[in-house]
Parts: sequence; structure tokens; C-alpha cells
Amino acid sequence: MKLPMTWAQSFAPFTATPAEFAERMTMSGSKVETFEREADKMKNVVVGRVTSLARHPDSDHLWVCQVDVGTETIQIVTGAQNLAAGDLCPVALHGARLPNGTEIKRGKLRGVESAGMLCSLPELGLTQADFPHATEDGILVLEADAPLGSDAAKALGMDEVVVEFEITPNRPDCLSVKGLAREAAATFGVPFEDHVPAPPAGKGDIAPLLAVQVTATDTCLRYAAAMVENVRIKPSPRWLRQRLRHAGVRPINNIVDITNYVMLEYGQPMHAFDYAYVNGGKITVRMARDGEKIVTLDNAERPLDAGMMIIADEKGPIAVAGVMGGEFSGVYETTQRVVFESACFDGPSVRATSKRLGLRTESSTRFEKGLDPSTASPALRRALELVAELDAGDIVGGILDDYPAPRESRSIPLRAQAINSLLGIEVTEKEMVDILLPLGFTVQNGQVGIPTARADVARDCDLAEEVARFVGYNKMPATVLRGTAAAMPTPRQLFDEMCETRLMACGLWQCQTFSFYSPKMFDKLNLPPDSPLRNAVTLMNPLGEETSTMRTTALPSLLEVVARNWAARADSCAVFERASEYRARRAELGFGCEADKTSEPAPGEAAPQGCELSRKSACNERGVGSPTPEPDALPDERPKLVMAAYGPQWDYLAMKGVVEVLLDAAGITGWEVRRNTDGGPWHPGRCAEVWVPADKDMVCLGMLGEIHPAATEAFEIKPRVVAADLSLDTLFAARGGTPQYRPLPKYPAITRDLALVADDALPAAEIAAVIRAAGGKRLESLRLFDIYTGEKIGAGKKSLAYSLVLRDAGATMTDADADAITGKVLEKLKALGVSLRE
Repeated sequence: MKLPMTWAQSFAPFTATPAEFAERMTMSGSKVETFEREADKMKNVVVGRVTSLARHPDSDHLWVCQVDVGTETIQIVTGAQNLAAGDLCPVALHGARLPNGTEIKRGKLRGVESAGMLCSLPELGLTQADFPHATEDGILVLEADAPLGSDAAKALGMDEVVVEFEITPNRPDCLSVKGLAREAAATFGVPFEDHVPAPPAGKGDIAPLLAVQVTATDTCLRYAAAMVENVRIKPSPRWLRQRLRHAGVRPINNIVDITNYVMLEYGQPMHAFDYAYVNGGKITVRMARDGEKIVTLDNAERPLDAGMMIIADEKGPIAVAGVMGGEFSGVYETTQRVVFESACFDGPSVRATSKRLGLRTESSTRFEKGLDPSTASPALRRALELVAELDAGDIVGGILDDYPAPRESRSIPLRAQAINSLLGIEVTEKEMVDILLPLGFTVQNGQVGIPTARADVARDCDLAEEVARFVGYNKMPATVLRGTAAAMPTPRQLFDEMCETRLMACGLWQCQTFSFYSPKMFDKLNLPPDSPLRNAVTLMNPLGEETSTMRTTALPSLLEVVARNWAARADSCAVFERASEYRARRAELGFGCEADKTSEPAPGEAAPQGCELSRKSACNERGVGSPTPEPDALPDERPKLVMAAYGPQWDYLAMKGVVEVLLDAAGITGWEVRRNTDGGPWHPGRCAEVWVPADKDMVCLGMLGEIHPAATEAFEIKPRVVAADLSLDTLFAARGGTPQYRPLPKYPAITRDLALVADDALPAAEIAAVIRAAGGKRLESLRLFDIYTGEKIGAGKKSLAYSLVLRDAGATMTDADADAITGKVLEKLKALGVSLRE
């Protein structure tokens, strides 16, 4: 918010230098970003009078001017054709500096001495909007009352100090000159001299000419309208143009300037409609209909939907409520009647509309912070007052004001003891009252009346903040913090840290990559064309194509890290990342189950609880599933633990060992490894799914195995790469309880080695599961220590050697007991076609 100091001083007659004003306003809670004075950018430019002009002796278009600058008469050569003797104009003397940084030196033009330069609008950083009567391509001719020889900055109105404030979202009342002036009055201890608008009574009646209907009652809190006829379009007076320009608003014409002036002064956005383009003489505030469109004042066609509030006439939309008017809702040279609109719209509704349209304006910026509906009527009367003052038209009698639920002022008790307890200082109740009254609060019978514009004040702590900022935070004594604050990590944070520590202990390096990448990664990863992982969230404003898509899998991110290490000729590389993946939410999934209505599982990932299908690939086979993302839904963020490695020591079994260490550290038992042949990013014959127990069922923790050769080739990695992609949420949910102490066994163990012959296609994990089930509680441990294939075993067969450690916790186990257990194991293995090797 830009605040011209003299405008603020018209409401609060404080006296301060710009630096003092900025410091004291910041200390009282209104943060000043910067302040500047246009005149500081300009040096040695004065008001001069052209006393005579003569043709340059050696040029057809140059003039030799004699210019009186107050202290002397100097000669200046110019090419301007709009000057006459007696004209006053800005003169840049020898050594002058202009706002654009140009320095002026005396010299010669075509052999004739020139001691300076006569200035035009662009050279002074001005436009024709600032001086409508000036010649656009000529020298700026000043008004006759400009003092000769005086500083041109003052004559041009460039000596104003403009202070820029950062307004916090809870103080929309300070998005106005009056709001900041009230803060300044309280800060400097001067009275706030409010101006109550009193427009003259109009002629006739607005009611037969205009009707207003509000159907969007939930989002339109108030709608007021007035009319002016016999409109006289012309430039605004200089004082108004200068105030607008200093506040960062371009002057246009008197009617438009009035609406902008009132918006700045009151913080209440206004709009002026040309009555000729209000079809049917009726304004309706309603929600848009799907499929409707509007061409806004910036000549852009914008689609509307049912969630956007609009101003409409009998034919359709004429403005987007709170954001911008339509192309025919402006004011033109031919305008005869205008309708002034002063309304209050719901902040969240305006914010949502502005965001969806990609259109942010001064109006929407104010509305979205939540304005006070009570300001709409005074702002409208102020606009009518200015119309009369500027002779911009004739006011039509009456105001249409639809305000179904007037905002009532609230009150809260003034509890001095509670406020002092919060602040840790002692302030008397009288001192508190003296602080609150200048801010617009009222105090009566121990109750503080809250102005309707201060929706941010509701409790003791809010009053304490008002008191504290005027007592001065810098004046409050330092106190020791009372009580204790125990900052403890959550169980999830401790678990995530434990996982990272275990992986680093296994020799993996932690890395951190971006959460977005190029959609080309899906092809490089060898994903099938129908893979749900290709349905990613696309950024609306990406830095570039390489970072345009939120990742649905973190594998490409890690493979890029591996590729960089391979390119750097590293013999081996093992990395992991605690990464987030993002899946587009679905309006309706149709997976054949009702368990999950948020997002679809990826291949190899656990299906929603309650679904009989284990993978999305199975869903695809049944011809169900919708790839259409739900509009405006935030993506589903999933924490993952992803690992990738290559090198002499890294193969499938090595990576499986790392996963086993992780599962053991998490206290998870009874987990299984199941073969997966889906392919995609994984080698179809060298990958598996890791399943862990959850309640009474098993859920898929993730994938483990070797990356598909096509993927490693696409990433330009020559050696084989093994990886694991695990769900951290599933891992945390399946974790075991607190480890319990178990004393060392009292009785000795017996070891039995079994050399088994099985079909080559039979997974070793399935054989191990049968052995564990048959061994029961007395099977203490099971280890596969040898695998052999060859002619002695036979084609299509393999030999697996297992070591069984047997122990009875209550007695010494005999050989007969051990033989009975191994016999039972061999008997159960027969059902799998597994026999003892001879």
C-alpha cells in the first residue's frame, strides 16, 4: 500500500520527517517497506520562462531560445515546435540530473552555445495522463502561476513523499489512506480528523431507472448503487491526478478517477457502469452458470463456472464480482449516465475466482482479505460528493442499498489484569483506554466496543497486542521464560530417523532430489503406456519442461544420481532417499471396490484395504479404473524409502539383505518375498514384492530387484542396477512393538543340514515358509547356505542346502526329537515336489 504523506496528513495533522514517520509507524505495528521522494531523483531542474525564440542559423527545425531562470538569462537550443515567448517550462541547467539518470552538460548544437535543456514529459518520468493538456512530443508548458526560478519538482508535484507499507492479511482496514491515517494519528498523538461525506441531494429518483437484485446472498454481503446523469467526461483536476499517481494509480478521466480515489481513501473498491450497457435497467448479483463467458476490461475472454460470482444484466455477465468489469462496463466519451457500484463481496469467494481466472487486481486484493460492509455506503456518498465537487455530472436522487444482514459492532470486557499477565508488564487501565480510543475503539462500563472494521479483535490477547504495539515492544523489559517447554520428536520422526541410520550403516549414502522432473522420465523408466504412474500432476508455472511434472515415482530421481556417479567413473554407488511421491486424486476410481476413493495403487503397491485385487495391473485386466483426475484436488503425497546401487558387491541378494536389516530393525516378522513378473521398470525375472503382515492380512510393502536393462540403458548406466522402493507409511504401520529382553537359552541346540532338490521354478522363499511352519516353535533359525544347479541334479532342477537350528526352551533336545522334526519337515515338503538330495 502506497501512502502519500500529505494525503495522510489531511486526516491526521502529524509532523515528522519521512525517516521518523517510517520508524514510528513500524514500531507501532504498521510495517514500512520503504519511502521515496520523486524530487530526490532530479537535481538542478528549475522553472524558467522563454523570453524570446529565434531560428537556428544553421538548421530549419532548431530554435535558439533565451530563457530567464530567475537568477540569470541563459541560451538554450531546442528542437521543440510548441513553444512561444512567455511560456514557463522545466529547465535542466548545467550539471542537472534527470529522473532516468541522464546528466545535462552545457555544449554546442550546430555551432551554437546551449547552456541546458528544456524538458518534455518523458524526460521527467511523466506521461500525458499526469498533464492531459501537455503536448505529447513537445516541451512541457507549465501553468502561469509557477514561481520563476523555483525548483521544478515542486511545480510538477514531484516533491511528495510516498511511503510504502506491507499490510498484513488481518488488517484490511489499513489498505486505505484513512486506515493508515488513523494509525498515524494514534502513533503521533494527534486527533484523527475524519471527513463525513455530504453529497448534495440529487434530482429525480433512481428507482424507476434501475433495479438491483441479489441472489448470491451467501457471497454478496452488501450491494449499494447510485446514479449520475448528464455525465461530463474530462480530465480530473491536478490535485486528484497527483494523489492517484503518487499512490501508484494511473489517472484516466474524472469518473474513473473518482472510483479509484475512493478505493484508495476508504479501501472500498468501486465500479462505474455505463448505464447504456446495463440491458433492461436491472443489475443482478448471482453465481455464474457453467459455460458462460465474459470479455473483461483487459479485452481477454474468460470462461466462467458455477463457483464464480458475477454482476449480470438481462443478457448476461457484465462484470466478475470483486475482480474486474466487462468490456462494456467502462466509461466512455459518449457516456451520459453512470451507475456507481459500492459492494462488499465474500473474501474467500473473490480469492477463489481471482485464482481460477488468473486475474489479480487492486479490487480483488482488497476483497479477498475481508472488507467491512459498513464502509460501502459512506464510500458511495463520498463518490457522489466528488462528482459534485468536480462538476462531473448531475446526481440522481436516491441510493439502492441491499444489506440483508448488517454487521453489528461487538464488545469484549477490558480485563487489565489478564492483558498485563499476557504482556508481562504493568499498564494501568487508564493507559489502556488512552491507547484504544484513538484507534476507533470505545470503552464504556468496562466493555471495549470493537469497530466493525476490526474483525481481527475478539479476545484478551488481541487487546493485549493493541496495547503492546503502542507501549512499544522495544520498551518492554526482558523476562525469563516461565514454565518448561519439552520439544520431543514424534514416534514417526524417530522411526524415520532410525531407518535412515540403518541404511547408512549398510553402506548407503543419503541424497535429496527434486520432487518434480520431466514427463520424459516415464519413457526412460520403461513404464507401460497404460501405467497409472504416467497420470501425473502438471505444474501450472514450471521453471521449464525439465521440472514440469510432480513425480509419481522417485526411481528416476535416484537413477539420475546413479547415472551421474557412473559418468564420473565411480566403481560403485549405493544411495537412498526418503522421498515424497505425488499421485493425482480421482473423482471416481471404479476399481471394483469402495475401499479407496482418493488415489489408485501403482504396480507392486498395496491395494486399498478391503480390495480383493492386489495390484492396479489386475484392475486394468478387468477393464476398470478411470484416469481422469479430480479438478482442483491437491495430489496425494506418499512418503517412500527408495534405494538404488551398482558395483561388484551389489546384486539382488545384497539389496534383499539391506531390506532384511530394515525389516529386522522395525521389528517386523513373518514377512514374505513374492515373485513379480510384471516388468515395467523392473527386470521381470529378477524382482519381487515384499509383503508384511498387517492385522490379519498381508500388505505389499513395495518392490525389490534389478532395474530393467532398457531403463538403465536409457539413463546411460552400463552396469546392472539393483533397487528397492518401499512405502514408509506401510513400514511404520507394520512395525513391531518395543523389543523385549530374552535371557540366553539354558539348553543346547541341535543343528541339522538338509540338502533338498526342487524344481528350478519353485521359489526358495516358498520352501522356507513350509520348513518354518513344519518346524514350529522349536525351529530357532533357518538359513539357506548353498544353491547348486548342474548335470548331477538334472535339467530343470536345483539343489538348496538349508541349515536348521533346533532348540527346546524347556528341556534338552535329543537326537530323536530333532529327527522327528526334520522328518515332519520332509513330509510337508513332498507336497511341493521337494525331496531330500541323495
